Amino acid sequence: MKIRIEFLALTALVFISCGSLRPKKVFEQIPIPAAPDYSKPESWAALPQKTDPADSTPESLRDDQLLSQADVFFLHPTSYLDGKKHNTWNAALNDEKINKKTDLGSILYQASLFNNVGKIYAPRYRQAHLYAFFSKDTSSSKKALDLAYNDIKQAFEYYLEHYNNGRPIILAGHSQGARHLIHLMQDYFDNNILRRKLVVCYAVGFPIPTDLYKFLKPCEDSNETGCICSWRTYKIGHEPKFLETEKESIVITNPLDWTTQRGVYSDKSKNKGSVIDNIQEAPVPGLSGAEIFKTILWVDKPKFKGSFLYPFSNFHRGDFNIFYMNVRENALQRLNAFWKQ
Repeated sequence: MKIRIEFLALTALVFISCGSLRPKKVFEQIPIPAAPDYSKPESWAALPQKTDPADSTPESLRDDQLLSQADVFFLHPTSYLDGKKHNTWNAALNDEKINKKTDLGSILYQASLFNNVGKIYAPRYRQAHLYAFFSKDTSSSKKALDLAYNDIKQAFEYYLEHYNNGRPIILAGHSQGARHLIHLMQDYFDNNILRRKLVVCYAVGFPIPTDLYKFLKPCEDSNETGCICSWRTYKIGHEPKFLETEKESIVITNPLDWTTQRGVYSDKSKNKGSVIDNIQEAPVPGLSGAEIFKTILWVDKPKFKGSFLYPFSNFHRGDFNIFYMNVRENALQRLNAFWKQ
């Protein structure tokens, strides 16, 4: 399945504008899907002991999960956003259409990025509907997101008890997954002994205030450990409207030089390989350069199959994929630095 870089806001407006494709009632008036049982493999989109899309690699790369010395706890983004039955606030874990979209999208094209550095654990969870991020019913939205995060907590606690065995941890997540990672870091890592086991957190596609944590800080170079990397990707020159009102200082990383320095363009030559159109093909080097502008990451518009038809400036769905090889190699670099420390 080919993944397309899509304009999240436009996608949201399309689905939200269609009344049948969004929750029609408040949270309390809609049945809640059954809770996951994380002792069952089917409650996980990826586990190192089963065959799943996270085991896939582009041409010339290798899946080293079984030989790795770390774990990757990965949280997928929203895949609950369309279909006539998708009118509840939270997704059911037994929805085959949603699971397939998750597996052949985020797990295949994002979680696989980390299979050279750690065993990948990616829980399924009762993710909040995309509408929760745009609805004026803030009470229902919060309850839907809280329900999803509660599943994440249960999955993480099960992982710690049954799978981790004292190994260092890499956290990674995109969009809604990154939103839940923000809270997971607050609850389990910031003021906890687990912070000593954190190699790095890649929480991408969701804003993180720089002063949110007491101990966890943004990564300032490519070797730092126990820190956070985050970015939101837009075409060079585009200034989204939220920049006018985004008053907080936000964690922003340039994944081509791994610094937080604003206004410094990293040339395309530093991009070691993007994976956008086909996971089976070799990563494409030099697809986009990058520069931090205010609280977002500017990139050259990447060229991919059909890109000439893509008129938008938001590359949200490509936050990881444009920098596939840079993130893949950096995770291993930070793990090596972690062991040296």
